[in-house]
Amino acid sequence: MPEQSNHAEKSYQLETLAVHAGTKRSQFNEHSEALFLTSSFVFDSAAQAAARFIGAEPGNIYSRFTNPTVTMFEERLAALEGAEQCVATASGMSAILACCMGLLKSGDHIVASRSIFGSTVNLFGTIFKRFGVDTTFVSATDVNEWEVAVRPNTRLFFLETPSNPLTEISDIAGIAAVAKQQGVLLAVDNCFCTPALQRPLDLGADIVIHSATKYLDGQGRVLGGAVLGNKKVIEPIYQFLRTAGPTMSAFNAWVFLKGMETLKIRMNAHSANALSVAQWLEAQDNVARVYYPGLPSHPQHELAMKQQKAGGGIVSFEVKGGREEAWRLIDSTRMISITANLGDTKTTLTHPATTTHARITQEARDAAGISEGLLRIAVGLEAASDIQIDLARGMYK
Repeated sequence: MPEQSNHAEKSYQLETLAVHAGTKRSQFNEHSEALFLTSSFVFDSAAQAAARFIGAEPGNIYSRFTNPTVTMFEERLAALEGAEQCVATASGMSAILACCMGLLKSGDHIVASRSIFGSTVNLFGTIFKRFGVDTTFVSATDVNEWEVAVRPNTRLFFLETPSNPLTEISDIAGIAAVAKQQGVLLAVDNCFCTPALQRPLDLGADIVIHSATKYLDGQGRVLGGAVLGNKKVIEPIYQFLRTAGPTMSAFNAWVFLKGMETLKIRMNAHSANALSVAQWLEAQDNVARVYYPGLPSHPQHELAMKQQKAGGGIVSFEVKGGREEAWRLIDSTRMISITANLGDTKTTLTHPATTTHARITQEARDAAGISEGLLRIAVGLEAASDIQIDLARGMYK
């Protein structure tokens, strides 16, 4: 096993941890993190192999669940989130799957925000339901609804904040207090903010979920996910990953390691650009409403500024004229990428009702506030003025 560097001091600031935490050097003493492209690892003896497999001796065994590059990613992200342990997965959705499969059983109950990603709605409301795990969907912003929804068999609270796509802000500390009172674990999807802007564990959450595909990479290159928390909570999730194998590849982990080095710089720049675009959108006559936590007009602006360091890079807005006008605006752009991914240096634009939330029911879309005129823009790192010019091409007939 490569030696641990001495750079991951807890006293270091986030920017320093993002560059140094988790770094391990091989016998070659390389400066950049090494990429270990291997499926398995060789043992010195049969006795060592046996000790590794039963956990009596630490070390790498098989890259489905142990790989030095993936371990560096896990340790770096854990340092950034203030977590004891991290489990890396193949995607953000596989992180949610691993979390629930590791912690829940048939007969258990989840309370989840209505304002979550469409695939997460389907996972909870359709797939898990087939295996005897029921879910109640509640308001992202009304803490009382979470308390009322609790049953004797409730095991998990799950929320995204800011939410996708309306950027609703949940009171993490308030919901965490209810969870602890009821003996329930709270999982927070921190994809939109990342630890550069928000650390849910510091606010009382038990588990943090990431789609590393988004801002942790930051350039739209690879897929990955992560689940973080204390060792007691994460151990059964790790055991599920070891057996079932929704594993992050070593190459993807290496890409994420390089992406995290610039995480705080990028998140600050995304947030500044997004605020500029949101302010501009509010001034446009054919925009009915803008959703951005950094705007004073946002319903949870004060809460957002309390638990986040900035507004983040996601802006949603409703255009007048419904789907026809929303699609016309999308099709008029020249620079902005028409894609449902987010967290990229390149600005992306999508119509949630027909893309990210197309597979949920109309009733569920209505409950989540996803109208036919709603557009979600993930503001990139281009000049804000150029983003505004591109949006303006389809803003007026």
